[in-house]
Amino acid sequence: MAFKQRTVVTLNTSAQGVTTQSALSAMAVPVRLHSGNFDFIAAKPDGSDLRVLAADDKTPLKFSIETFDGANELAVLWVQVPTVAPGSDKNLLHVYAGNAQATAEPSAAVVDAGALLTLRFAEADGRARDAGGSDSVAAAPVDREPNGLIGASARFNGSQVLEIPASASLAAAAGAPYSISLWARPTAVAGTLLAQGPLSLTLDAGKAVLRLGVLRVEGGALPPAAWVHLGVTLGAGKATLYVNGAQAAQADLPAAAPAVAGALRLGQAYAGLIDEVQVAGAQRSADWMAFTRAAQGADAKLVATVTQAEGQASSADAGHGGYFGILFKNLTIDAWVVIGICGLMFLVAVWVMVAKTVLVRRTDSGNVRFLQAFRSAPDVLTVGEPQAFPGSSLARLYAVGVQQLQRRRIGQQGAPALSGLSLNAVSASVNADLVRENQGLNAQMVLLTIAIAGGPFLGLLGTVVGVMITFAAIAAAGDVNVNAIAPGIAAALLATVAGLGVAIPALFGYNYLASRIKNISSDMQIFIDEFITRVAEQYGERSGNSAAAGGGH
Repeated sequence: MAFKQRTVVTLNTSAQGVTTQSALSAMAVPVRLHSGNFDFIAAKPDGSDLRVLAADDKTPLKFSIETFDGANELAVLWVQVPTVAPGSDKNLLHVYAGNAQATAEPSAAVVDAGALLTLRFAEADGRARDAGGSDSVAAAPVDREPNGLIGASARFNGSQVLEIPASASLAAAAGAPYSISLWARPTAVAGTLLAQGPLSLTLDAGKAVLRLGVLRVEGGALPPAAWVHLGVTLGAGKATLYVNGAQAAQADLPAAAPAVAGALRLGQAYAGLIDEVQVAGAQRSADWMAFTRAAQGADAKLVATVTQAEGQASSADAGHGGYFGILFKNLTIDAWVVIGICGLMFLVAVWVMVAKTVLVRRTDSGNVRFLQAFRSAPDVLTVGEPQAFPGSSLARLYAVGVQQLQRRRIGQQGAPALSGLSLNAVSASVNADLVRENQGLNAQMVLLTIAIAGGPFLGLLGTVVGVMITFAAIAAAGDVNVNAIAPGIAAALLATVAGLGVAIPALFGYNYLASRIKNISSDMQIFIDEFITRVAEQYGERSGNSAAAGGGH
């Protein structure tokens, strides 16, 4: 199924974007589409042909459409991002459109992990509802501002109040972790943004103030007539107030901190706009606050979009490449170290296999030529010098044997016959050289055995460490889903692939070379027996007489 366009969305958490130090999981990220990054003419008027894929350009992601206005060329999608890696510019999303045959995707609840309540004020009747699908619904409608921060926002005039009835799911026991995140654009310097039982987030003389029972935490002054992100976290004995993604104030929770329960009220005595209210049963991190502020506020340093037209965009349903690119992007440092070592082992193994292959072929060729000369020579001492048979191990053995015979003046005029003891001594010398020839043939073969035995174990070590790191990161993030786990584990398995990639060629090469070397060694042993036999026949003692054997001389 072909799509005519693709918009690539980058969430840059590197030093060039909005830096985060830890991985964030199951984040609900708004994607703003406009005429500068999306072709509304090519898409269906209601956006029913939209598809969102993960960084691998294969995995479908859950998304919901908050607004899609083809006439004014504006749209807002909420996308469930499985994981946002820290310090990376490879956190990608792919938004596809422009397919007349595509049908609308089922509606999905897209909220952050751990959210108990998410209000986006997108309801046409003004009765705010939990975007996460719970039963939490405002008791009465509130005025809406169509052009808010993210789609529509709630508008308060100082007398309106939006109330979410009390429920057990929105309560937090004394000392339990709890977090609040919201956007506000006040037109007055006082008022209550959010209140729930003893907990409140208010404006006091233009400053954000957090109250929890008798505890009061005051932040800095808010910028006038501008959207500001406010965050509150309770947990680990601390109450923290965030302003625009940065910690503004913090205080110790009292020993008898009250429980947070009751109806949740927004906008009491407050004038201005409120958008994207979230209550969570977890203590949000500083990274979470910074990322949320940047993502929802459309910080250009964090969110970048590039549109690709037909011919550049890949099919959302096609099954083509890019997998290894995803794997290499997710490799950890330990996996790179293991793969680097395996690569070095592979180069050494290839060098040994090539060098040994050249050696055994040269030796075989030289031995064939020498045997022909040896067997056709009438006198065992007149075959020729080793230099005439380059590479021949048999020629070198022959030279050692001839040298031993010459030291005994065998073959010279008036020389005595070769005794049995002398023949044994010549045989021992040639056999000693045979051992040295075998050592030379088998030299460096141990490097291949190291590659065969060590490569898989080294790769397995890299995989195990990589999997441990992946699960540790997921445990730290507190969320488990296949999209978060799969890239890390798949990348970790590359270390095992690298180890097998070293061991398998080395195994084949080792077996081939070992067979050839064994044949050469057998040929040398056979030649020694043949050489000693001919020497004994031509120059050995005959039936006890002392005449030198001349082979017919």
